[in-house]
Amino acid sequence: MAKYPEITEKMDKVLNHLQGEFGTIRVGRANPTVLDRITVDYYGTPTPIQQVGTIATPDPRTLTIQPWDSSLLKAIEKAILASELGINPQNDGRLIRLSFPQLTEDRRKELTKVAAKKAEEAKVAVRGIRRDAIEDFKAQKKKSEITEDDLKNIEKDVQDLTDGKIKEIEKMLEKKNKEITEI
Repeated sequence: MAKYPEITEKMDKVLNHLQGEFGTIRVGRANPTVLDRITVDYYGTPTPIQQVGTIATPDPRTLTIQPWDSSLLKAIEKAILASELGINPQNDGRLIRLSFPQLTEDRRKELTKVAAKKAEEAKVAVRGIRRDAIEDFKAQKKKSEITEDDLKNIEKDVQDLTDGKIKEIEKMLEKKNKEITEI
């Protein structure tokens, strides 16, 4: 629905953010995106781990981080321990190894709740964008910039757009839950 590009763009940003949030939920499989939010103190500057070394997945349950500057090993290890990743890094003096354990049933349930909460936050954000947009259009009607009929049509279009984005969020959640439970 290209009628309202600014509203669509705002809602798409919410979906992209949710996708990023889902990427940080570790599901027992080694995925470099779980490191996206972790920063390392690099000469006094917080720097994302991806910018200080090479991240590899030698097998489905392991991530390795090989810093370009070996003096960063301790800082990377410290940043991972301080994060909410819940994994103890193993430092062999050359690289850091992260081993992802099999998920327990309780942990799977917990992760599905976390994913559902993030999806609900995204839905609330999309509905907030809808509310703000409709308020803007109502203000235009009050100033006689648009007619009552225009307002009704706009409200219907914006609601349809919102419904479509909510369905996309639900599909994303369903996919993430499937990923969590099938590992």
